[in-house]
Amino acid sequence: MLTTRFVDGSPNWLDLATPDLDAAVRFYTGIFGWQFQSGGPEAGGYGLFQLDGRTVAGAMTVTPEQAPPTWTVYFQTQDTDATVRAAEQAGGSVPYKPMDVMDLGRMAVLADQAGALFGLWQPGRNKGLDVATEDFSLNWIELYVPDVAAAKEFYHSVLGWNTFDVPFPGGTYTTVNPAVTSEDDMFGGIVTLRDDPAESDTDAHWTPYFHVPDVDAVVDRALELGGKVRLAPTNLPGVGRIAKITDPQGARFAVIKGDPNQT
Repeated sequence: MLTTRFVDGSPNWLDLATPDLDAAVRFYTGIFGWQFQSGGPEAGGYGLFQLDGRTVAGAMTVTPEQAPPTWTVYFQTQDTDATVRAAEQAGGSVPYKPMDVMDLGRMAVLADQAGALFGLWQPGRNKGLDVATEDFSLNWIELYVPDVAAAKEFYHSVLGWNTFDVPFPGGTYTTVNPAVTSEDDMFGGIVTLRDDPAESDTDAHWTPYFHVPDVDAVVDRALELGGKVRLAPTNLPGVGRIAKITDPQGARFAVIKGDPNQT
């Protein structure tokens, strides 16, 4: 389960890059009830989405030349530079080199061997997200790639992940957890692009899932606010009800309400 008890290799941060931060704030406030706290000029316009004063994500303005609208998931490391070297040796690349973020931590943004972007966060004063798994916060992450076996090898060598396959209608689903934890601590999955109709025409990428109390209501509200639905609300036995959405600027994410009978 994804938690805020961060260990190396676990997701510990999440942020949105968008060309129109004001519009993004209106959208996510409208569907999730988040509040936005700007970091001011000294933070370069970077700010925090919060729920009742607890940080659920970061957000920043980017130009189309800098990056497309996207959500980026960051994973904890105690040595950003060493992890970057491991990623390069494993066939990844480094679009954004390691840099210190004041005294908050040290970060980098990488691309895995298939081109999926992800981040590294080496905690300083900022240890990571304040809340996860609860309603309107990060609950799960999913990687879509052409080759699951290659992704397993890459992330094991770079972040030390363990992977295991669980039975799923029509085949198996690959889940991941940090090296120092058990299968009960799985926080995400890896899916072959061709096996998901909603993803088959996209490039390799990560998608964050936010837990919500009512998937259909969030989808309806997202449409009212200019979002698009990539996957209509769908029940997955033993998992819950999910939907995939694109915000008005083009960033992809998903929502889920977990099956109360699934522990």
